[in-house]
Amino acid sequence: MAEVKLSKRALNKSFWIWFFWHGCSQQAESMLGIAYAHAMTPVIKELYGDSKEETSAALKRHLTLFNTEQQIGSICPGITCAMEQEKVNGNVNAQTIDSVKVALIGPTSAIGDSLWVATIIPILLTLAMAITRGAGNISWLGPVLYMIAYPLGTLILSNYLFKLGYRSGLEGISKFMASGKLEQITESLSILGLIVVGALTASYVSVPLPIQIKSIEGGNVIVDFEALINGIFPKLLPLLLTIFVFYLYGKKKVSPMVIMGLILVIAAILTGLGYLLGVY
Repeated sequence: MAEVKLSKRALNKSFWIWFFWHGCSQQAESMLGIAYAHAMTPVIKELYGDSKEETSAALKRHLTLFNTEQQIGSICPGITCAMEQEKVNGNVNAQTIDSVKVALIGPTSAIGDSLWVATIIPILLTLAMAITRGAGNISWLGPVLYMIAYPLGTLILSNYLFKLGYRSGLEGISKFMASGKLEQITESLSILGLIVVGALTASYVSVPLPIQIKSIEGGNVIVDFEALINGIFPKLLPLLLTIFVFYLYGKKKVSPMVIMGLILVIAAILTGLGYLLGVY
C-alpha cells in the first residue's frame, strides 16, 4: 500500500483556518479546542475521506482542551497534521497524538509569551510610539506602520512555524526538546522581555511630583522633591507605580479595568489636593 501524504492544498487550508480563527472560539471549557478541531478539518477530510467513524473520532480527538500562545503555537497544528498523516500510515496511534498535544502546551506557551507577547509586540509598539512622537505633521505614520508590521510579522512567523512543525513532525521536535535548548531559549527570551518592559517603563511611564520648598522672600526653589528623588534614584516613582500595578494584576488577580480605574481615581484625588494646597 502506498504511503499517504497530505496535499499542499489541505495543509494551506489548515493553516489559514488556524491563522484567522484561533482566537474566535476561545472559552473556558476547551480554550482553543474548537479552533484546533476546525483547523484540522481539511486534513481529517482528506485523510479519512468518507469514513464517518474515523472522521468523528479525529474531530473528537481535537475538540479536547488545548491552549497556547497562538503565533508560536502555530507549530502545534503543523505537528498534528504530520502525526495524523502518520496515523493513517500506521506509524502512530491516537493516544500518541493526544499525549504530544498535551506535551506541546507548556513549551510553546512559554516561548510564545516570552518571544511574541513580552518582546516583539512591546518593541513594535515602542518603535511606533517613537515615530509618532517625532514625526510632527505625519504623526499618523507610527500607527500605520504598526498596523502593517504586526499582522505581516504574525503571518510570516505563524506560516513558517506551521510548515516547520509539519516537516519536522514528532521526531524533529523530540530531538529539539531533548537537546536542552528549549530551556535556554525560554530563559533568554524571558530576560530579553524583562529588559524591554523595563525600558518601556522608564521611557513612557510618568509620575510627576510637583512638590517644592520655596524661600519666603523671592520664591526661590530651595528643595525640588522630584529632582531630589531622581538624583538619588532616577525614575524611582514610575518603577514603584509599575511594581504596584504588577502586584495588583499578577499577585492579587485584579482586572486591568479595575486597575486603570484605581489609577484614575488616585490621580484625580492627588490633583484636587494639589489645587487645594496651592501646588498647581
